[in-house]
Amino acid sequence: VAVARRLGVVSVRPRLGIQREPFDFAQVVLPAILFSLATGETNFAQLSRLRRMIESSFWDEAVVRLTADDRVVLRRLVTQAWAKLRGEPIHIPNAEHRQLHLTIFGRLDNPFVHGLLVAYWDAYDASELTRFVRYEYWLEVWSYHERIVDALWVDDFEGGRQLLNEHFALLQTEPEAVVDL
Repeated sequence: VAVARRLGVVSVRPRLGIQREPFDFAQVVLPAILFSLATGETNFAQLSRLRRMIESSFWDEAVVRLTADDRVVLRRLVTQAWAKLRGEPIHIPNAEHRQLHLTIFGRLDNPFVHGLLVAYWDAYDASELTRFVRYEYWLEVWSYHERIVDALWVDDFEGGRQLLNEHFALLQTEPEAVVDL
């Protein structure tokens, strides 16, 4: 029972006993990802490549499932990100970055894809890879995000995919490459 609790597949409640919890692959896979990164057995570049392959491979299936409300959410996330980047003081829109990508792929009926993407973003946050990147990096990232959302708004799914793939090249996944010395 202890292992099942740590994996999030069951919970123990007074007077109710052991209860099965909804399947959440991210909760199961995230500890393994973080452990492998922390021990140096893997590196973030490998995880990042997996995430890029998942998003590229599932793009067509994901974007046709977006609702009008999803598109509004995506526009709002872009607006919020620009407000943070242009604000005084400047704030890095990490939450918006995560939510934008998870919204695009959020309607897929695949708990493994969803779980891997959520775990990726948790590991991305934990890695602090972008902590020392230049402000220009964020401007470029959000320029791409805005263009991706614009493409999705007008059902230019292939144009959106091209922009997504171009935007993947922006993040350097090796810490020594990230720091602007």
